[in-house]
Amino acid sequence: MNVPDDRARRKALRLELVGRRQAMDAATLAPLHAALETRVEALLTQLRPASVGFTWPYRGEFDALPLMRRWLATDPARWAALPVVGEKGQPMTFRRWAPDTVMATDRYGIPYPADGEAVVPALLLIPCNGFDGRGYRLGYGAGHYDRTLAALVPTPVAVGVAIEDGRLDDLQPQPHDLPMDWIVTEADTFTSHR
Repeated sequence: MNVPDDRARRKALRLELVGRRQAMDAATLAPLHAALETRVEALLTQLRPASVGFTWPYRGEFDALPLMRRWLATDPARWAALPVVGEKGQPMTFRRWAPDTVMATDRYGIPYPADGEAVVPALLLIPCNGFDGRGYRLGYGAGHYDRTLAALVPTPVAVGVAIEDGRLDDLQPQPHDLPMDWIVTEADTFTSHR
């Protein structure tokens, strides 16, 4: 059950988890991210989506760019997309991305495709600061992915990507929180089957 100070609890937890991740040096993160890449690639091979939405690496998160470049190069029919953050409180949209795409930078300093129509990827790789065994994730608190997953039609397969350091016993989700279909870490891949 959520308590009245749940926002403060989640904010403190988010700050702690992001701080710990950002405090890890490159030598510590490199093998974790290499293992994550192997597991994410295996899940993509298993699920065989025709398109993948992913995020530009931010604040020590998993960098999916090398994997997406390889994934696109193996099949010309595939496509990838990056999110575009719009007005506050609105769902994100996605635009197609390729290694030669012209990029712009959003208000958070994150690159996104400068032009293009909105698309709906079949699968989304979603960064998690924290997560629990039921597939709930802790993001940055703005609700971008919860709103986006609720709005996209058809709903993409949601794959949370995190390091084990963010595993929690119970995130105590809020009513609007949506569980991921899959969670991938450097040590585990599991499904929550919404």
